[in-house]
Amino acid sequence: MDGNPFEETATLRSDVGALLAEMPVFSGLDATLLREIGSAVEWLSLPGGAKLFSAGDPSDALYMVLSGCLGAFSADPTRRRFLARIPAGDMVGEMGLISGRPRSADVVALRDTELARISAKAFNEVLRGHPEAMLRIARLTVDRLAQSQSPAASARSRGACTFTILPQSMEVDFGGFASRLVKALAELGRAELVWSVRAKTHTSQWFNKIEAANDYVVYVADPTPDRWTKLCVRQADALLLLARAESPAGSWAALRWPHDHSMAPQRSELVLLHDTTLETGAAARWLADLPDVPHHHVQSPGDYSRLARVLTGRGVGLVLSGGGARGFAHIGIVKALREAGVPVDLVGGTSMGAILGAGVALRWSTDELKERFRRAFVDSRPLRDYTLPFVSLVSGRKVSTRLYEAFGDLTIEDLPIDFFCVSSNLTTGQTVVHRRGTLWRWLRSSVSVPGVLPPVLHGGEVLVDGAAMNNLPVDVMRELGRGPVIGCDVGGADRALTARSDEMDVPLPWQLLRWIKARRQCPSIFQILWRAGMVNSNASTVAHRAQSDLILQPPLAEVDMLDWTAFDRAIQSGYEYAVKRLEELPADSPVLKCAGS
Repeated sequence: MDGNPFEETATLRSDVGALLAEMPVFSGLDATLLREIGSAVEWLSLPGGAKLFSAGDPSDALYMVLSGCLGAFSADPTRRRFLARIPAGDMVGEMGLISGRPRSADVVALRDTELARISAKAFNEVLRGHPEAMLRIARLTVDRLAQSQSPAASARSRGACTFTILPQSMEVDFGGFASRLVKALAELGRAELVWSVRAKTHTSQWFNKIEAANDYVVYVADPTPDRWTKLCVRQADALLLLARAESPAGSWAALRWPHDHSMAPQRSELVLLHDTTLETGAAARWLADLPDVPHHHVQSPGDYSRLARVLTGRGVGLVLSGGGARGFAHIGIVKALREAGVPVDLVGGTSMGAILGAGVALRWSTDELKERFRRAFVDSRPLRDYTLPFVSLVSGRKVSTRLYEAFGDLTIEDLPIDFFCVSSNLTTGQTVVHRRGTLWRWLRSSVSVPGVLPPVLHGGEVLVDGAAMNNLPVDVMRELGRGPVIGCDVGGADRALTARSDEMDVPLPWQLLRWIKARRQCPSIFQILWRAGMVNSNASTVAHRAQSDLILQPPLAEVDMLDWTAFDRAIQSGYEYAVKRLEELPADSPVLKCAGS
């Protein structure tokens, strides 16, 4: 395709009224009004990667997307964040015209895009006499504001519709991968595969028709930066950087990666193909030059379904809170989710929830989860290696040993399911989200209850239990924008720590024996420290529950946070509660919709 990619512009513009009538905001309006609006339209062709306007620019027009797709990005130069996807049939810029304020975000063409532009002057002249059209646009603005504040807003904004597969070399089985991905996407909606032999000679109008007829379109590019590959890049909402996991890390010639990002305004995602087993260390090797790029492991047939859900904003994120021995209830919850067919596509957690979540991310079966955690916590008693309390009551060596025995030298990047855990940085007073690095080490920091276990010292900073600042990191999962989020809170909204006596001082030495005999009436130092490490995050936990698409809070008032012998009881309580909650969910629940995909 030489020259202007919009070679059929005349056809696209032949009936302005009909085009506007197909847009939801103008649907049903009088044909005369539509023609009047159409007469005020200016036409604009924007190639993929070009900026429509920047934050701070004057609001001098609104734009209707006739074909292609725009993306809105935050104006913060230190952390450019994707805000929203603006597909064909939608409009952008109307908020600024109504409010009279400057643009609030950068808007970029995610691919070749055809736009209809109405200037502020024409907007006021045409719509002043047609309040019904102005009311439609005002309602659209209000709806957008409401949607942006809803729990699932980020999930909706990140879901892509068109994908371009960029193989790293000819050694990659990109044809087989593309076929299997399209088959998985077809389980979610209409999907079509487009490759060069079929589409190389067609014009942009042909591509627009293919995309209009399908929910998802997958383009297969070449490893070299030829004309077809450049077209595929411009057509995509998301670029899938495809590589063989066991191969030496290399660059993508088609993008001149990582030196030139100008060809790729879309988000990029690394996909590593494994043969029979997941190759340890492969992800870290490939990600060395892609520091901010999400990655996915593909090994088994089920990985294609998971990848399709995650890429389209239908991935289910599971967030597990801390709560000591109460955390064993997570095993019962996971069992119930699996039996109900609810997929777990991403996992995150804090403290005990982080350790259990790592097992879920490793795809351990329910029986394996039970066996491993019974051995590690019930049989081993890792908190029994007491030490002189200079830093903590427990030395932490047994906990570190058990974590290393369970996870070895695995890195978080190696986990087959996307995973993160959270710790609290006492040096900076901020939450730390661990997405990469040695798994057992960051789990050790996430479970380091202040005063009970020694902190993890790293890079001059002091890291302790994530529950001290964020015991239910639903916000972290939500920010990924991958789909609905299930929050599992076992931290205890009940009275998790009580006393049955009125005291304020420890008795004198000769009174200790009598005091010890009555000690069961008083909380222990372990209980006090454990609970003290969690109460600071109570307010955020309440807010994060509200951000969940499904919040699970099994009744665990009878399970003490340090009663490791309550293992089976906690699991059963979590299972029975989750089964009942899932049965009560309405059919249109986002979680159940993903279960049916």
